[in-house]
Amino acid sequence: MIIDAYLKEFKTYLKIERALSANSIDAYINDVHKLIQYYEFTGVPAEVKQIDLRTLKSFVNWLNELGVLPNSQARIISGLKSFFTYLLIEEVIASDPAEMLEAPKLSRKLPDVLHVEEINALIEAIDLSSAEGMRNKAMIEVLYGCGLRVSELINLRISDLNIAAEFIKVTGKGSKERLIPIGRVALKYIDIYLTEVRVHVNIKKGFEDYIFLNRSGTRISRISVFTIIKTLAEKSGLNKSISPHTFRHSFATHLIEGGADLRVVQEMLGHTSITTTEIYTHLDRDYLKSIITQFHPRN
Repeated sequence: MIIDAYLKEFKTYLKIERALSANSIDAYINDVHKLIQYYEFTGVPAEVKQIDLRTLKSFVNWLNELGVLPNSQARIISGLKSFFTYLLIEEVIASDPAEMLEAPKLSRKLPDVLHVEEINALIEAIDLSSAEGMRNKAMIEVLYGCGLRVSELINLRISDLNIAAEFIKVTGKGSKERLIPIGRVALKYIDIYLTEVRVHVNIKKGFEDYIFLNRSGTRISRISVFTIIKTLAEKSGLNKSISPHTFRHSFATHLIEGGADLRVVQEMLGHTSITTTEIYTHLDRDYLKSIITQFHPRN
């Protein structure tokens, strides 16, 4: 049978067994569609059982000729590997043709990080005399204090707070939940926002449990958070291109520079692989150099 016939079942597998989000599922399906497009380009029917490693390598070469960037190629190959793993589980194919398919080597871009002084300057630029300023203060304290993704921040709920234990429950990628310690400064400003600002918002039905709301009484958007941070960066005179994710990178870097265990940071960030977290060990070369100088016996 041709590939298309298995996409509906593959989509169900990703949703039920892999528990992926709708956006992630769409990405996997689009990856498989790229292979279908390749077969349409070559004029050969995309028969599942006839796909072999040689064909997949030709497909990757085709992507390369089209100018698809290495990062995107790696993403597509990852999606195809998941698709063929599914076919193997369902015994549609006897062996996995993508098992030995290699992704292009990627150059790892080091994320931008703010110094503590820069973060303090940005937070101090917030106008606390306004209701929105108090909300923004609480949001940024949580972003930096807990290392959240922007999607995790805007979806944070009052029912996720455990103020007594000083923990928050966060729902990350793939609907995976994790508990993160939340500092007293962040808790303080969340409490001020909830008790002095949010209580005066006309909250729309269905948004009663979301912590951070906009003027309309609905959940604040990703774009709004980006805009708030860009505006604060300009106001504080910070000449860096930053985003909500910059606070997440800074959170991880500052913890590791302070001596935190890599596995602990991995758990708090919600990284599936320790390799993803290890990038933060390469951020501050001056810091690493000082560690070698100070502690290595040959120095």
